[in-house]
Amino acid sequence: MIDGGHFEPVQVYFDDLDAMGLLHNARYALLVERAITAYWRRLGWAPDPAQSSFKDVFLAVRELKVTYHVPIAGVGEPWVHFWIDRLGNTSGVYGFRVLSADRSTVHAEGYRVNVNLDPGTFRPTPFSDELRIAAQPLLLTGAAAG
Repeated sequence: MIDGGHFEPVQVYFDDLDAMGLLHNARYALLVERAITAYWRRLGWAPDPAQSSFKDVFLAVRELKVTYHVPIAGVGEPWVHFWIDRLGNTSGVYGFRVLSADRSTVHAEGYRVNVNLDPGTFRPTPFSDELRIAAQPLLLTGAAAG
């Protein structure tokens, strides 16, 4: 069991399903994206630097791993539980689980590595202090920083 992190409800739509009525495997990454984006948008993050409360707006996914356990059948509102395993100088590692609506079933789990990019050069750049402070509630106890 993971202590900490954040739980975010997400929506599975009809067009997310495959021909068998199951959530298409590629859509699990989309659910994670929707959950993480919703969390950060409430804190003032926006993809447009002119509208964002954070300097860090170009956060590219470098790596994504998903392990599937139990398919999601049909439309509904599962939960994504996510946290930060590690926040380094220019990159961070999110851990995540996609859970059933009642949170009793783990449908999928994995991790996602994000790299903070300089908007002018698209090269890795250090995270701002503002982002580091805002990320604190997501950091698991003992998560490495630096």
